[in-house]
Amino acid sequence: MTAPFLRVTWTDPVTGRQGHIVIDRLVRGLAGGGTRLRAGCTIEEVERLARAMSYKNGALQVPAGGAKAGLDVDPHDPEAVPMLTRFVRAMYPVFSTYMGTGEDLGTSQEMLLEVFSQVGLGTPIRAVLRGDPDAAGTMARLRQALGVRVDGIGLVDLVGGYGVAEAVAAAGEVAGARISIQGFGSMGGSTARYLAAKGARIVCVADAGGSVVNPEGLEVEALLRSRSPFGDLDRSALRASDREAPREAWLGVDCDVLVPAAVADAIDERNCDLVKAKLVVEAANIPTTAGAERRLYDRGVTVIPDFVANAGTNGWFWWLILEQLEPTAEAAFARIAKSMRSTVGGMLDLARRDGITPRETALRVSIENLDRLAEKLGVEGPLLVD
Repeated sequence: MTAPFLRVTWTDPVTGRQGHIVIDRLVRGLAGGGTRLRAGCTIEEVERLARAMSYKNGALQVPAGGAKAGLDVDPHDPEAVPMLTRFVRAMYPVFSTYMGTGEDLGTSQEMLLEVFSQVGLGTPIRAVLRGDPDAAGTMARLRQALGVRVDGIGLVDLVGGYGVAEAVAAAGEVAGARISIQGFGSMGGSTARYLAAKGARIVCVADAGGSVVNPEGLEVEALLRSRSPFGDLDRSALRASDREAPREAWLGVDCDVLVPAAVADAIDERNCDLVKAKLVVEAANIPTTAGAERRLYDRGVTVIPDFVANAGTNGWFWWLILEQLEPTAEAAFARIAKSMRSTVGGMLDLARRDGITPRETALRVSIENLDRLAEKLGVEGPLLVD
């Protein structure tokens, strides 16, 4: 495992809290990954996430390395956005040259666009555009795609969960399957929506306030209408048959598929034996520890790794930037469905053939793809200065 290309910790002069950037590796001078706000976020967490982004790009053969930014602040904190603004201003040299970013845990695309505009970068993908001969056209295409709404919800908040639902479908039968989801933000919420549309029963949803359980299936659309911008459920919208349970109940509920869609390391060696599902599909980034995943595999539980299952949003952005996709919902959903079915299906076939975990198979393929792209396109590429 090679050292990251760049690893930076910044201390906010106002709050004393820290923010971190890690660029795992470059392909043609570029890396991409989200920016998150989470109380307790560490440089180690950001480094793991950056590496996962490299794997994600490799899985989809996107010509860019992986990166991540994270701030140790609760997104509900009134100081969160001002701190993010100071962080982006301090990291201007990185965001203007090497790293494109987007929404992640605790941030939204609208929030990032406002912050990056305020500090003079204009867009969170400034670095991606610096070598683009048609940067104006690329931005116009992205703005058009970001303006697309499906049933009143922005397409950017749907494509990731749509991809997770397609990953579940690629791994097994969805109709009638019982699903438990941790997290009900843009990723968890859209995953629930598209799995329910495929005939699955969402039997449990967990947010910061606890779990909500109904073995007969929750009313997903009503819950989506009731949630806050941070994915918190309004308990007053629950039906009489829905029951509240402790936050960790989502893990051990009787279900067929478990979808961690919130925080890192949600499934670890201390709690993995509670899992009753036979399939875990990682909608969150790094939600399962290595030790827990090995124990689940030994018990016959299949884990679809994060950098494959949740790659829909990342792929969608890059396909738009690379002019490989029209900025419509129909084009996005068709491309993501095709990509997920092919990637997940191929990964599971190779894993069964070789007698190894799906993650081991996906890592091997991803690294091979990244190395091939770096050899073909170069690592650092031409560094253009505005």
